[in-house]
Amino acid sequence: MGTPVLWVGFNLFVFVAIALDLGVFHRRARKVKLREAAFFSAVWIALALAFGYFVWHWYGSQRGLEYLTGYVVEKALSIDNLFVFLMIFRTFQVDERVQHHVLEWGIIGALVMRGLMIASGSVLIARFNWVLPLFGLFLVYTGVHMIRKRDKEVHYEKNPVFRFASGHLRVTKEYHGDKFFIHEAGSLFATPLFLVLLIVEVTDVTFAIDSIPAIFGITRDAFIVYTSNVFAILGLRAMYFLMKDILDYFRYLGIGLAVVLIFIGAKMVAEIWWHLSVKLSLGVVGGILLLTMLLSLLSGPKKDQKKLPV
Repeated sequence: MGTPVLWVGFNLFVFVAIALDLGVFHRRARKVKLREAAFFSAVWIALALAFGYFVWHWYGSQRGLEYLTGYVVEKALSIDNLFVFLMIFRTFQVDERVQHHVLEWGIIGALVMRGLMIASGSVLIARFNWVLPLFGLFLVYTGVHMIRKRDKEVHYEKNPVFRFASGHLRVTKEYHGDKFFIHEAGSLFATPLFLVLLIVEVTDVTFAIDSIPAIFGITRDAFIVYTSNVFAILGLRAMYFLMKDILDYFRYLGIGLAVVLIFIGAKMVAEIWWHLSVKLSLGVVGGILLLTMLLSLLSGPKKDQKKLPV
């Protein structure tokens, strides 16, 4: 359904939104308050739903349901990113006043990388019929792997990208506000904040490898895949600051997301013989997520969660 006008217009909207966020709303390093985070979270969700209404109105209920299901799946999977971002910031003791700066540039990198991955995935699926079931098997494996490793501790400082960058770049010993690079004694130095940004980018690419095949399991329309991803990502920064103090309460959400990936993967494999409607898929995905979130809230936060200084 994505005409050249729609592609250009949507990307222009994204460019303007990012420019306003960086150049107007967050020009200076400061702590993002809860009220501000709630407002922008509501704005991005409202914009995403308004765009879904546009798709539904102009391109029919089938395309509208595909977009809505894709957005729900991507939004839910993005919450898993928030857990990781929180642990990265705690591990490297990133000042709350500059966290939004890291996330904003991380989002820009994520948009570029996901755009390239979606374009590549669309070409592969169009040319090779066997790619979609292969994506499905990968999602089933990923979901099972998520359940098995959910309690394992991750050492972000041992990340290969982090170790390579810290060993091959001139890096200052201390943070310098929201700067990724500074000049000292006539030489260019990276700051530890740049290394944190690298880990955020690599982490998002890892999540994208799971989430993008999941969206292709719902729709083959590259424009719907792209727009549902973009709206989920653009609202990610505001959602982080809205939920960072209550993320520990969602202790079973990771299991729910893993089950969602297994379901979508199995659906992709089974489509060779049996096609499941988008409406039923949305109901199953929504039911799984609501159940795991309800169980999480009833169980309370993780009591064995180790708090690292921020």
